[in-house]
Amino acid sequence: MDVIRVSEDLVERYASEIPDLAYSTGPVSYDYHFGTRDLFDKVTLASWRAPKTLFGWDSTHLALENDTLTGFLVSFHAPEFRERITAMASLWASLIESGGVDKTALGGVIERSEHARWLNPETRPGIYYIHAIAVKPEHRGKQIGVKMIERAMEIGREMKCAALELDVLSDNPAVNFYQSMGLEILAETRAPKPSEFGVPPEYRMGIKL
Repeated sequence: MDVIRVSEDLVERYASEIPDLAYSTGPVSYDYHFGTRDLFDKVTLASWRAPKTLFGWDSTHLALENDTLTGFLVSFHAPEFRERITAMASLWASLIESGGVDKTALGGVIERSEHARWLNPETRPGIYYIHAIAVKPEHRGKQIGVKMIERAMEIGREMKCAALELDVLSDNPAVNFYQSMGLEILAETRAPKPSEFGVPPEYRMGIKL
């Protein structure tokens, strides 16, 4: 099993599998943000194809076993998080123009995203940040997650970052996995509006590099 940085020639080969992996990292949160799974899939797929956006291929590593996708890792220097969110605006415009997304859906997403942004408010310079990491259910138990976390740590050290951090919903079983990798809970944040709709508090977890 190899963890490889995505090159442009791999984008379309694995495109159809990216939304499922992304959604698995926080279904309750994404249902709140986007309202429907269909809308999430369309936006995530558009982002995958667009560098410098939240799920852009340029920030992604794939875990491959004989060319079979088993998991993915989306990570970057922490301050890029807000920059990549801002870059998503152009994707919405293209999706609406093409008729792929109803314009009325955008207002709701913007409003809910504003409510939820407090769940991961701080993205400091000098921190390497994991935005998303997931392993397909049928491939769990093979140390794939371990190898992806280790790869993220390696990149962070190469970039001279002081620490690796990520955000995870507090009810996610992955919390135990991250703790086994040496990450500790640094903060617990709750956003009132998302909480009303079942979104649990979020943990910021991290480890010094």
